[in-house]
Amino acid sequence: MSTPIPVFDTDPFSHDSIRDARAVDDRLREFSPVVRLKDDEDIVMLARFEHVSAGLKDWKTFSSTSRPWHDPNSVRPELLLTDDPPKHTRVRAVVASALSTGALSKMAEDFRQDADALVGRLKDKGDCEIDAVQELTQAFVYKVLPDLLGLPEKGREHLSAFGNMVWATMGPMNAVFQDTMAATGQPVIDWATDACKRENLLPGSLGMAMYEAADRGEITQDEAYLLVGILLSAAADTTVLTMANAIRAFSEFPDQYELVRENPQLVKAAFEESLRWDSPSRMAGRIAMRDVEIDGHVIPAGTRCGLMFAAANRDPRKWTDPDRYDVRRQNLGQLGFGFGVHACVGRVLALLEAEALLGALVRNVRRFEPTGPVEPWMTTIGHGPVRLPVRLHFA
Repeated sequence: MSTPIPVFDTDPFSHDSIRDARAVDDRLREFSPVVRLKDDEDIVMLARFEHVSAGLKDWKTFSSTSRPWHDPNSVRPELLLTDDPPKHTRVRAVVASALSTGALSKMAEDFRQDADALVGRLKDKGDCEIDAVQELTQAFVYKVLPDLLGLPEKGREHLSAFGNMVWATMGPMNAVFQDTMAATGQPVIDWATDACKRENLLPGSLGMAMYEAADRGEITQDEAYLLVGILLSAAADTTVLTMANAIRAFSEFPDQYELVRENPQLVKAAFEESLRWDSPSRMAGRIAMRDVEIDGHVIPAGTRCGLMFAAANRDPRKWTDPDRYDVRRQNLGQLGFGFGVHACVGRVLALLEAEALLGALVRNVRRFEPTGPVEPWMTTIGHGPVRLPVRLHFA
């Protein structure tokens, strides 16, 4: 006989919960190995590392073809994240091929030049207080990613609103969702729709490579269009937030930043630890394809589930002193890039961006000083600072 799944006493996706997402997610994790949401009896959450990692690995049991609050008619491109093998494997291979060793070498050099120029302009001002999101991580990613995709210059000011809109579709249609949609106009949708079309992409770009794969018959033309949209929506804000969290950690754990400055080869480890310490996505959605038993609780087939990355990445059953940011931590298995067949196909791309921008900061900034409260991004599933005031003390 199975034990009833307990109901969590807090809505984890309300305005108040988003402002305190780390504490709420961690409390949910410790509440029970399987948790039913208070206001939606058809959705359960898994938040312990053992169960989240196993669920992400087992795509036949926890399928991506449906998920909590899934609306197939939303503005989010329906491909890759909403497919399982064999379709997922075929489409994913196109992106992986486009991110080849030769292409990445050229990307890395372009990223370094853009990062050096951005940090150099700030250094010219001398020690200064900035919003590290708007003036560093967004400024960098919102240039290099659309450049890489070959998007037109016109309309890029819509990138932030487009990201807000896409991420809003991943959570419940609650007050947070309504606030986001009310602040997003039709021009944003029109821009994203047009920018990803073949005729608007530069030759030789990553975006054009998707259409060229369609020309070779590897995917359809419609899938090529959706892949450009996915790369635009999925590869932007996650990297913005993770690098912002790294800067936040550098300011809160100055001893760790000193370690990175003394040993710049730790930049990649610093980014990976940022992903674990405060993941930019709170959860991935799945649907149970069969009855699943976890610690005496049975999740019935057909139940939509949330596999909570962020809470699992701070599970003390897996990680020693999980709230400490430690660039020397052995991070094998951290879930910030996902896991299994749906692990982030853009992982290498994100690491190249991080090595460029964080590397430029390490070479030029002696220390980061927090100068005000961190303002959280008010979206349900995405997580991280939307405003991060710090003072840069240059070397």
